[in-house]
Amino acid sequence: MLRKRVAPFVFIMFLFISLACGTMGTAALQPSQQPPLTPQADATNRPAAASTQAASKYFQEDFNGSLHGWSHFVIDGQSLQVMKSDPGDMTLGIQAGFLVFDLQGKGEWAYAIYNAQTYDDVRIDVSAENRGTNNNNISLICRYSPNGGWYEFNVTNSGLYYISYAQKTPEDKIIYSRIADGGSNKIKQGRNTNQYSIICRGHTLTLYINNIMTRQIDDNQYVLKSGNIGVSVSSFTIVPVTVGYDWIKISQP
Repeated sequence: MLRKRVAPFVFIMFLFISLACGTMGTAALQPSQQPPLTPQADATNRPAAASTQAASKYFQEDFNGSLHGWSHFVIDGQSLQVMKSDPGDMTLGIQAGFLVFDLQGKGEWAYAIYNAQTYDDVRIDVSAENRGTNNNNISLICRYSPNGGWYEFNVTNSGLYYISYAQKTPEDKIIYSRIADGGSNKIKQGRNTNQYSIICRGHTLTLYINNIMTRQIDDNQYVLKSGNIGVSVSSFTIVPVTVGYDWIKISQP
C-alpha cells in the first residue's frame, strides 16, 4: 500500500522538474541571450567576400586563391609566333601567394590576361620579384583584344623600358610596333623587387617605375580604346627566368 501512495507523488515531482528544465533551456536559446558577433568573426563567416572581389571591376589580386578569370598564351621569341601549346619547360601558376612565371627555355614570352572584365581608362600597379637571371622582360598590358591588339609596357631588369603596340596577324604571328623607349636608373637590378605602374587614359600612356613617373606619351596612331589588362614575363638568351608577381592592382586612373 505504501508503494502505491509514493509512486504518484514521485511522478508529479519528476514532471514538474522536467517542465522547469525545458523552460530554462528555451530561455537560453532566445536570440536576446546570444552574444553578438564581433566584426572579425562576422567577416570570417561571410563567404560572399571572395565573390564580391571577383565581380568587382576594380580590385587588388593577391593570388591567394584560384586564377579564375585569367587565361594565358606563349609567344616564341624567335619566330614571334603564338605557340599552340605551352613549352614543356615552362610553368605558370600560383605559388605561396605569388603568380609565378618560371621560364626554363630561351625565347619564351608568356602572357597572363585577365579577361573577366574590359577597361577603357585604367591604372595597373604590380609588385614583381625577380628570382632568376638578370636578363628578362616584365610587361604590363592594357586594352588587350585578340583581334585589335594591345598596348605593352616592357621593363627590362637591366634598366631599359619600351612602350609598344602589339597586333596579331591572321597567321597568329605578333607584330610589335615601338611607340617609345628609354632607360631608368630607378629599376632595382638583380634578384630584387620592383613596383611598376601604367596608366592608359584616353590617348595618353604613362609608365611609373617604383612610384616615379618615367615616361608619358600620346598615341595618335593606333588609338586603342578598350580591352583587357594583363602581365607578361619574357626570357631571352640566358635562363632560367623566374618572376613572381606578389599582387596586381586594377584601379581607375
